[in-house]
Amino acid sequence: MAKRDLYAVLGVARTASTEDIKKAYRKLARKYHPDMNPGKKEAEERFKDISFAHDVLTDPEKRRIYDEFGEEGFQPGFNPDRARAYRQWGNTGGFDFSGRPGAGRSSFSFEDFFGDLFGGRRQGSASSEPGEDLEYTIDLDLMDAIRGASQTVSIQRPVPCPVCRGSGGQRTGSVHMCPECGGQGQVRVGAGLLGQSRTCARCGGSGRLRFGGCARCGGSGRITTAERLVARIPAGVDEGSRIRLTGKGAARTPGGPVGDLYLVVHIRPHAHLKRKGKDLFLDVPITVGEALSGATITVPTPTGEVKVKIPPGSQSGQQLRLKGKGVPDAKNQQDGDFYVKLLIQIPADQSERARRAVDLLETCYDENPRKHLRL
Repeated sequence: MAKRDLYAVLGVARTASTEDIKKAYRKLARKYHPDMNPGKKEAEERFKDISFAHDVLTDPEKRRIYDEFGEEGFQPGFNPDRARAYRQWGNTGGFDFSGRPGAGRSSFSFEDFFGDLFGGRRQGSASSEPGEDLEYTIDLDLMDAIRGASQTVSIQRPVPCPVCRGSGGQRTGSVHMCPECGGQGQVRVGAGLLGQSRTCARCGGSGRLRFGGCARCGGSGRITTAERLVARIPAGVDEGSRIRLTGKGAARTPGGPVGDLYLVVHIRPHAHLKRKGKDLFLDVPITVGEALSGATITVPTPTGEVKVKIPPGSQSGQQLRLKGKGVPDAKNQQDGDFYVKLLIQIPADQSERARRAVDLLETCYDENPRKHLRL
């Protein structure tokens, strides 16, 4: 894989300040963000390079390592002290580990000598390991799904172990299936349909435990950390919708690219409102008089209360349509409709006065209302 100059990726000088680096990143991120370039693989790869460069160069410790060793400094198991010892030894023998002309009596690539630093075998660079996408289920109230909302999400994110720098420690240790997750890397939290899958905290999502390896991560090379994120939920999301948070996934190696986080929407049922696609349905009780003579009533909708005119002679179960008052379309197409279902409510009054009124009303029926009922 070709080497990258992270400063060149952001278009800044090696002496650039942290603020200049952040400013350059923001400008490029707006240009190459996947949401601004849907379906364009080159833009997505460019955005990952930009994000990686920003992550390294805005962190003082990571930038110091990069300036000294390049991206090799982020390989799993890399030991800066041993690397400096090799450099010092090489310079006394005339080797040039810095990559600068004139630093020694002969030219020797620092990159070619990295095999010894990792147990006699050179491993791929951190950037060669793609980031890991994470997926979490979030529960939303129906009204928040319709209107859009901001929601705080608590996630368990696997990160490279800070102790062994993702190497897992001793590679000679025995490997066993993680008893916590049964080797799946995921554990189930909660029961029934509302249960959710979470990354196993014990094995960090690997499904395996290495005994004799790093005590901090159990030999998996990663640990799990808790994090709270604020996610913007767009208006109109439906059951099963996936909301992408770019760069909020996990990195497989220290300093490596970070994947994306996908939030899968689960919508809680509403006590009165029903949803079918982009249309909404609400049962609205009305009186016998309102149904018989007609009336104007107030009905709640997701965008506020509206006045609805009930036609005279309305029947129970009749639906009235409010165009464009349903679920907003996330793609700026036609919004859904809001349907009011009229339900005639009989008075609970059992007095003699109510019975006389019912008897009088019964005389108004010209025929049996079940005359045409057939199965």
